[in-house]
Amino acid sequence: MASEPIRDPLKDHLLTPQNSALIVIDYQPVQVNSIDSMNRQLLINNIVGTAKAAVAYGLPIVHSTVNVKSGANKPPIAPLRKALAGIPTYDRSTINSWEDVEFRKAVEATGRKKLIMTALWTEACLTFPALDALKEGYEVYVVADAVGGTSLAAHEMALRRIEQAGGKMISVGQLFCELQRDWARTDTVPAFLNLFIETGGTMGIQLSYDRD
Repeated sequence: MASEPIRDPLKDHLLTPQNSALIVIDYQPVQVNSIDSMNRQLLINNIVGTAKAAVAYGLPIVHSTVNVKSGANKPPIAPLRKALAGIPTYDRSTINSWEDVEFRKAVEATGRKKLIMTALWTEACLTFPALDALKEGYEVYVVADAVGGTSLAAHEMALRRIEQAGGKMISVGQLFCELQRDWARTDTVPAFLNLFIETGGTMGIQLSYDRD
């Protein structure tokens, strides 16, 4: 069986490394420690995996923090800083990053209309820029298991509001598969498998019935 010729990666209706950008907002210690919508370690694993996927597939990345320069908040958590080493951060004072000029210009500079968005908290720092981006004609894809809120209700209502406005919900595993798409794209297969292993998946496990 042969794969069909690769579809135009710029015009593909699915996410591709050539038509999407990753947005990462406010994965800082105070925000992470306040999450009560999912297990915090799983949240960390998933956002780090999402960031590593963007790096592995060469997506433009816009990384924003809040109130670091003012001294009121700390830099992003260490595992995420390591995954995004070399990627600049855009520090701001606004709760809604879309209202920060430098952040918005960085998003526009990617040239991508499909935005894979992640942020803490779901109910504020994700919802507000997601709604603004949708209003300005962007497609928004929220990695639902890499974001979190201060309660399960706050998280779920925020995702519902984004979805009602036209945003699309995806998962970490779906993101990996959508970017890879074909096992014949061998250059990124090792990273693809590692991403599943590092986020707690089973792609790299050899099952017992597989062995002689």
